[in-house]
Amino acid sequence: MNMMTNYWMDFFQDEKDDHNWWTRKIKLVQERGAEIVRINGEGHVFRKMQYDHQQSYHYLLHLSFLMKQKDYFYREETVTPYQFQMRDGKITKHREIENPSNERQSLPKFTEDDVPIYTKQDRFTYDRLAAVKYAEHWWNSYNPTYRKFDVDCTNYISQCLRAGGAPMRGMFDRGKGWWYQGNNWSYSWAVAHSLRWYLSGSTAGLQGKEVASAADLYPGDVICYDFQGDGRWDHNTIVVTKDANGMPLVNAHTDNSRHRYWSYEDSTAWTPQIQYKFFQIG
Repeated sequence: MNMMTNYWMDFFQDEKDDHNWWTRKIKLVQERGAEIVRINGEGHVFRKMQYDHQQSYHYLLHLSFLMKQKDYFYREETVTPYQFQMRDGKITKHREIENPSNERQSLPKFTEDDVPIYTKQDRFTYDRLAAVKYAEHWWNSYNPTYRKFDVDCTNYISQCLRAGGAPMRGMFDRGKGWWYQGNNWSYSWAVAHSLRWYLSGSTAGLQGKEVASAADLYPGDVICYDFQGDGRWDHNTIVVTKDANGMPLVNAHTDNSRHRYWSYEDSTAWTPQIQYKFFQIG
């Protein structure tokens, strides 16, 4: 454990590698006129294997950043899985664990023409506070009412929207509507690419109004991410509050995150080609 502590201390002191997510985070914090007041970290080993005179460890790293921006303080948190090997008393092959399944390969590619258009004008009142309360309560745990997915980001967002009163519709055709029932669900409930197109295509029940800027979003709204900029949407987050500059802070699952700056420039998945979609819900 002391060796891992020293490893991360050295990591946080290294700001020379432009490809290092920590370097990008420091740059982003400075651009926002903020500062990191304190960093707390806690590691939890959840798997240990031994073979060929070496040991392999899988662990969850829970990082907590106390942020100060103008006179505003808030806590940002992330939980990320890592693995490393110990050989001859030294840490080797330390890296983030990739998701065991990949949403980008789970479905044929959708286009705007594939999205079902609904004309029935049923409406609902979106309870943003209830959606945000749910997002805060379950950001680093899993509601047993629903299945936990290996790639859980969209399932989590769908649960938040449902907690805000969004009506399910389209059962039991997985390619239509937005719904969850028992051991079955629509693609739009659990797959980032499908939810992005559902929000932009639905004209009844749950729907999203696309806006041009993250600054136009409110707590309870949704951001979609195409990390590679190739038209395949990878990730979704929910806005839970705003920072001192009026920009969104978001919660998410998979790499569980709370009050993270919306742009995700400090993510290992981020690339310069990233694309965003901003949806006001309701």
